[in-house]
Amino acid sequence: MPTLSELVVASGRSTAADVEWLHLLVGDWQLLADLAFADIVLWVPTDDNSFVAVAHARPSSSATLFYRDFVGQRIKSEWRTLVTEAFEGARIVDSSAPDWFEETPTRVRAVPVQRRSSPSGLEVSNVPTAVLTRHTNLSETRTPSRQEVTFNSCADDLFRMIAAGDFPDLGAPTGPRRGAPRASDGLIRLDVDGTTNFASPNALSAFNRMGFTGELEGESLAEVTVNLVKAQHVVDESLPLVVTGRAPWRTEIESRGVTVSLRAIPIRDRGERTGAIVLCRDVTELRHQEQELITKDATIREIHHRVKNNLQTVASLLRIQARRSRTDEARDALIQAMRRVSAIAVVHDTLSEGLNQNVDFDEVFERVLLLVAEVASSHNTRVHPQKTGTFGVLPSAFATPLALALTELVTNAVEHGLAGREGTVEILAARKKSKLTITVRDDGGGLPEGKVGSGLGTQIVRTLIQGELGGVIDWHTMVGSGTEVTIEIPLRWMQPTG
Repeated sequence: MPTLSELVVASGRSTAADVEWLHLLVGDWQLLADLAFADIVLWVPTDDNSFVAVAHARPSSSATLFYRDFVGQRIKSEWRTLVTEAFEGARIVDSSAPDWFEETPTRVRAVPVQRRSSPSGLEVSNVPTAVLTRHTNLSETRTPSRQEVTFNSCADDLFRMIAAGDFPDLGAPTGPRRGAPRASDGLIRLDVDGTTNFASPNALSAFNRMGFTGELEGESLAEVTVNLVKAQHVVDESLPLVVTGRAPWRTEIESRGVTVSLRAIPIRDRGERTGAIVLCRDVTELRHQEQELITKDATIREIHHRVKNNLQTVASLLRIQARRSRTDEARDALIQAMRRVSAIAVVHDTLSEGLNQNVDFDEVFERVLLLVAEVASSHNTRVHPQKTGTFGVLPSAFATPLALALTELVTNAVEHGLAGREGTVEILAARKKSKLTITVRDDGGGLPEGKVGSGLGTQIVRTLIQGELGGVIDWHTMVGSGTEVTIEIPLRWMQPTG
């Protein structure tokens, strides 16, 4: 399904500023539908004087009228006149008679979407950016509760603000969506002085859990909140603006081990503030889970750090033992073991610096090349490593065996292909959506008669690439022209986390 941006741009009459404004509006799409107890559809004009639907929200507070999305569809003929009138007249238009949809009587309201030019100014766009329609089910004939009446009143206020360009508010800072309060979580209606006119049962329960024992209605929300947090040494500086409804911000208050998220939406009429909606939600469990994740992340990073330290200690012991070895064969074996341990330590060191278990393998490989430079110096070789392309971000399950395998390949190129001479080792990385291809090429003497080595290093590389990474590896050897090794690793297993 096309995105909102693609649909708006394809309509042919919207600008980049229009797209950004509509994205802000759709960010509160669910709130509008829940407050209105109705389906909300957003229509943008097209080049042929019609309209196309770019967003649709179903209410969680009542049954939906439309079981299939309208997104991407042209406007139906029975709504086109109403939407056109709202668009051309830049005013809210209600249907004069019930609109029937699949034998269900509905009431349709068309609201023009005006775009504010700047956060501080009052100027709006010359013509509406879009039109939203509110489709209310009239088949449920019963007396609405006080909460439903208040919710509908809040929805009407927001629709009037949308038509005047006062909502969404450009001055509202962006915040994390996780834990954002919704209408069903708790709603408080404030007057212009910050006194509570209405508090939903869920909102009252949230404040009761923090220690407030009275009724919120008739009380100043700011005074109630001050009494709850007066014992705290650190309080969010935006809290007074939120609980008085003066700014469209979010904050959190904590009392008695309970954390409640608050979001204020000032209600304005022709630019003048007349009251506010304050949404609240008990996010205690969410914050506990986030704290547990932070603790686990810190623990995992500490484990990686300690593993890295232990591996470096092992590598140091192997280096000391190699220096004391009396035979060249024993010394070479210990040095190779030291290098392999150091390559694994590089991956753990990188993992200890981040908050997730993915690593930038290009950074890891740059550090692996430092180990190769040490190998070259011990074999009287001047090697010029050249890296082309990018490996990208890989999970640790990929990074450790790949780092070890590439260490072996590049080391073999230096020790056997370029021993005692000057040359180049070229590493080419080509990453696609489903495959990572790596080529290691040197300009040394090549293997005799094109034979592939059968030593421990070659066995390690085969085991890592084929066994652990599920890839394939191929050696191309030409006497006098160097050696080329090609590795292909499938990435389909890492796509869910990558």
